[in-house]
Amino acid sequence: MRKLTTLKPIDYLLIGHVTSDLQSDGSGKLGGTASYSGLTANMLGHTVGLVSSFGDDIDLSALSPLQIFNAEKGQTTCFKNIATPSGRQQYCYQRASTLSAKNVPAAWRIAPIVHLGPIAGEIDPDLFDAFPDSLLCCTPQGMLRHISDDGKVTFHDLPNKEILLPKADVVVLSNEDLQGDEQLIEEYARLCELLVVTENKEGARVYWKQEMRKFNAPLKESVDETGSGDIFAACFFHHYHASGNPWKAAHFAVELSANSVTRYYLESVPNPEEIKLMKMQAI
Repeated sequence: MRKLTTLKPIDYLLIGHVTSDLQSDGSGKLGGTASYSGLTANMLGHTVGLVSSFGDDIDLSALSPLQIFNAEKGQTTCFKNIATPSGRQQYCYQRASTLSAKNVPAAWRIAPIVHLGPIAGEIDPDLFDAFPDSLLCCTPQGMLRHISDDGKVTFHDLPNKEILLPKADVVVLSNEDLQGDEQLIEEYARLCELLVVTENKEGARVYWKQEMRKFNAPLKESVDETGSGDIFAACFFHHYHASGNPWKAAHFAVELSANSVTRYYLESVPNPEEIKLMKMQAI
């Protein structure tokens, strides 16, 4: 954690928990939207500030390019993913503190891009009103998770979605986040100013100004899909902020996030060569 007095100006503010993802051998591996989106935004040229909450038990050395502010030191959010015949079952065994507007350092409140990236319902609703001059982006995956007493994670719809979703400039989530419920996706599209629904290897759908466009992903040999949605989101927010064009931003994000599945773990973050090639194609 960096002390408040040492924080420098940023242009991409990310708010959400880093996670310790339990492995089969009992070890923990760094994860969460904060890790994948934060490193992607950094590779895209942003000066990234992360507001999070975690304990001393997590190694954040992989996030050294980011400025990190630990809003409240305590326990680290911990997940475990278990493969079952019917798909992945997720458990959350411990959760760090809730993050609110008061936790954001004053110097960071004017960041041009603000990314609310919850993974365990840790975002206080007051954050949706805290950045009137920023592009407010949200990946609400963690607000769609109900955590039972035994840690089991199940789906629940976003509380107060009619109030919160219209306040965001951009919302990115996955088809899986909404349980593949097309009726619910259409409802979110009506509530959001700009909604992007990622569909894994199928690409993404963009809903904007009563129009929906589909963006197909290039075919890649997948070895690890972890973090691809978070990488997509950071790429989309970056390009949309620069261009104001969601169609171009979707093409940019689909192409770069498709590359991510060909590599393992945090190495899936876009590399300089991939970014340079995509920017040349956008000219």
